[in-house]
Amino acid sequence: MAKKPPRDDVGDRNLTVRGPKAAAAGLPGVGHGLAAAVNQMGVRRTALTLVRVNQAGGFDCPGCAWPEPAPEHRAHAEFCENGAKAVAEEATLRRITPEFFARHSVADLADKSDYWLGQQGRLTTPMVKHPGATHFRPLGWAQAFALAAEHLRAIEPDEALFYTSGRTSNEAAFVYQLFARAYGTNNLPDCSNMCHESSGVALGATIGMGKGSVTLDDVHDAKLIVVVGQNPGTNHPRMLTALERAKQRGAKIISINPLPEAGLIRFKNPQKASGLVGSGTPWPTCTCRSGSAATWPCSRRSARCCWRGARWTRASSRRTPQASRTMPPGWRSWTRSWWPARPACPPPRSRPRRGCSRSPRRPWCAGPWGSPRAATRSPPSRRS
Repeated sequence: MAKKPPRDDVGDRNLTVRGPKAAAAGLPGVGHGLAAAVNQMGVRRTALTLVRVNQAGGFDCPGCAWPEPAPEHRAHAEFCENGAKAVAEEATLRRITPEFFARHSVADLADKSDYWLGQQGRLTTPMVKHPGATHFRPLGWAQAFALAAEHLRAIEPDEALFYTSGRTSNEAAFVYQLFARAYGTNNLPDCSNMCHESSGVALGATIGMGKGSVTLDDVHDAKLIVVVGQNPGTNHPRMLTALERAKQRGAKIISINPLPEAGLIRFKNPQKASGLVGSGTPWPTCTCRSGSAATWPCSRRSARCCWRGARWTRASSRRTPQASRTMPPGWRSWTRSWWPARPACPPPRSRPRRGCSRSPRRPWCAGPWGSPRAATRSPPSRRS
């Protein structure tokens, strides 16, 4: 049995902010994903539904657009915590009846959070809000189709647009676009026009197409992967599996993110025993955690790597002016400002980290939380 939907919308009242986690997924991810699914679908429906997610004979996960491996390489559970939650909201046993809309006015629903609305369930009948009304009213299916047809006949086909959501299944979206084209228009905007229009324009101007130009196998075989301003551990955790496979094949991963994203620190793959009970896979070779002034994790390996990168970049911009002419305008000034003047440490803790400015062993490593005097000292040597 699924649990009843929440009556009260707590919003952010019980929200607490804690320090960032040191790893993503693992047993906690499995537990949270299954708990959300069982609460909305029940045990039996959860078991029957999740085993079909992203499988050859099943359906695509509505959570994100991360591609699937070839059928022979797919895991039995080819989904993540976010995917389990997204499927749970679509396949939920909870239902929204006309009585729900009788209790809640449009103004009342407008004040509710998206989470609370999504937890209520699925509609059981068409609803309509007439001009000037304060509540949605139930409408029969025949009346609903007649009302839609009346408005569509009153305009030209290209004056209409048929918007769809990224949460729509492939099958439903296919039938929907067939209807729009039969009506006489191809005005079919979707969520990508809102979320990805800027990136699509930028990609089109730089590489000639507004979509990704690589396959999943390209990610697995890459030698260097740079993750800029992205949080796959939160938005599309299945990418972490691809990053793990690439790293096991020798790829170097550089993460540039203003936040210490747990999924880009360490990944505990729940498909493996080492991810469930072990320490998981540590992530990037280098991690930049700032925007205008880059800050790097306080570790000896990362510090040396970043210092070598800074020296190489500045030397290249000085010694090879001909090569820099092929780069975008302002490239040389960009490279100088991009690399940190000194590797910086995370905020002080109760116990000083190795290499931090608070540690007497290596006073050279200082940043915005270290002493300015220490920040003027020389970078670490290869021995330190």
